[in-house]
Amino acid sequence: MLNRSVSHSRSLYALRFFEHYGVPTVNAYDVVEVCGDKVLASLRLSEAGIPTPKTVVALTPEAALKALDEVGYPAVLKPPVGSWGRLMAKVDDPEEAEQIIEHKSALGSPMHSIFYVQEYVPKPQRDLRAFVVGDELVAAMYRYSDDWRTNASRGGIAEALTPTPEMAELAMRAASAVGGGVLAVDLMESPNGLVVHEVNPTPEFKALAAATGVDVAGKIVDYVAEVARR
Repeated sequence: MLNRSVSHSRSLYALRFFEHYGVPTVNAYDVVEVCGDKVLASLRLSEAGIPTPKTVVALTPEAALKALDEVGYPAVLKPPVGSWGRLMAKVDDPEEAEQIIEHKSALGSPMHSIFYVQEYVPKPQRDLRAFVVGDELVAAMYRYSDDWRTNASRGGIAEALTPTPEMAELAMRAASAVGGGVLAVDLMESPNGLVVHEVNPTPEFKALAAATGVDVAGKIVDYVAEVARR
């Protein structure tokens, strides 16, 4: 079973049921569970020695303000679960931080009560996406944007990229660290070198396929067939 649901909670329940009844899935439940939660993914990447932006997780508004002081301004506040760059905030100073945290706390959602605080990486106006299918990095692209968020879903412009050996090695290590499968590894060019800031377990690939000419869908289907034969 190939999971293409963009709902994290629905994906997890569906995958767990398929797993219970012995149906192989792509991706596996454990992979989606880890990658779909930024807190769990950060821990897994750290445990594997993968370079990431400095990250602090706070469980109260007071601790979130301390975390922002620790990380330093500007910083980025993200919900632990989410995609397409939604509900993320670049925080430039303590006054702005207090306002955003107050608003998040008032929303009452459990996801807004966990504060995922990450350093703001002063990268070029782009990031890198490496698309991994099994043991192969099948395609890669730059995503350019005038906005600090470079998601293609937010208007980021895709450009084909031939990854360097360093990029490819880091992307494959990150994919392996979370369990492997069909994964999009997002990297940024920080002043101190490449860092991995996200591993997406249900990645879209329309922009990637258009920019690179790679039959990404075909690569995925071939991999799913391989998993089914195991």
